[in-house]
Amino acid sequence: MKNLYLIGFMGAGKSSVAAALGQMLEREVMEMDECIVRREGMTIPEIFAQKGEAYFRQCETALLRECAGWEPLVVSCGGGVPMREENVEAMRSCGTVILLTARPEVILDRVKDDHSRPLLEGHKDASYIAELMEKRRPKYETAADLTVDTSCLTIQEVCHEIISKLN
Repeated sequence: MKNLYLIGFMGAGKSSVAAALGQMLEREVMEMDECIVRREGMTIPEIFAQKGEAYFRQCETALLRECAGWEPLVVSCGGGVPMREENVEAMRSCGTVILLTARPEVILDRVKDDHSRPLLEGHKDASYIAELMEKRRPKYETAADLTVDTSCLTIQEVCHEIISKLN
C-alpha cells in the first residue's frame, strides 16, 4: 500500500480531505505543516520570520523523506511542497500524488479569515490568488498522478472521487 499525498494550493481542501480520506481508508493522517510546527516549536509565520522560507522548505523535504518509510499514510502537504523537484521525487517513490484544485474565488472565500498563511497576508484578493496559482500550476500538474477539482464538491464527494480514481 502506497502513501497518498494531497497537494494543491492553500485552501484547496487538503487538510479536510486528508482527515476524511484517512477515516474512510483506515489510514493514519499526517498534516505536514502541523508536524513541522510541532517539531520547530513555533508557528509557520514565526518560522518564516525567524528562520526564513528556505529553512521551512528544507524542513518539508526532510519530513517527506522521513515519511517514505512509514506505514501507508494520507499526507496533507503544504502548498509549496511540489515546487521542489526533490519533493516530487520523494512523494512519487512511495506514493500516489493527488492534486486538489479550486477556483481562486473559492480559495479566497476559504482562507479570507485565516492569518496563518504568510504568503497571503496583505494579498487576500482573487486576482493575487489566481496569479500565484498560475505560477504554481505547471509544477502541481507535473507532480500529480490524478486531479480533483474541489470547488463544487463536499469533502465526502471529493474522497469518493479520489477512491474511484485510485481503483
